Amino acid sequence: MLAQCPCSGGDAEAGPLVLFGLVACAVWLVYGIARKDGVSRMSKIWKIAIVVVLAAAVAVVIINKHRGPSPVTDKTEPGTEVTAQTAQPAAGLPRLVDLGSVSCIPCKMMAPILEELKKEYAGRLHVEFIDVWENPDAGKRYGIRVIPTQIFFDASGQETFRHEGFFPQDEIEKQLAQMGVK
Repeated sequence: MLAQCPCSGGDAEAGPLVLFGLVACAVWLVYGIARKDGVSRMSKIWKIAIVVVLAAAVAVVIINKHRGPSPVTDKTEPGTEVTAQTAQPAAGLPRLVDLGSVSCIPCKMMAPILEELKKEYAGRLHVEFIDVWENPDAGKRYGIRVIPTQIFFDASGQETFRHEGFFPQDEIEKQLAQMGVK
């Protein structure tokens, strides 16, 4: 599953969206050719076929959107097991993992916030950024659907909260306070 920036189309699996776009282009092209040849209406069978294909594409998109991420277990370093719900903390600290890309606009907006949090919470919180385009396995491992995604882990490595999209610093700090990180 490859993550997509919300500003580039959203869903993690773009295949159905591409199919939908191709079908829409084909319909537009066929209708345009039919109109150009003086045919003002397509045959009834052709119209029904187009509606069925479009309905199937929409159904696939809806199913993909409602299908939650499955926990995928992977070994990142010796002795550290990571799933979508758990991660071993660095030195017993709570963690904030931001999965994004250096080319995604909301991700770029998160970068100075993450740097500020690293300074402000040094020794009390481990802040980590993972570029999912450079490390696509991370998107699968953490079960992300869009970027940026921020995942909060407590000191024992349990996922406590997940947010998708831009997350303002004050909201992050509220979440950290709920986790007991002062």
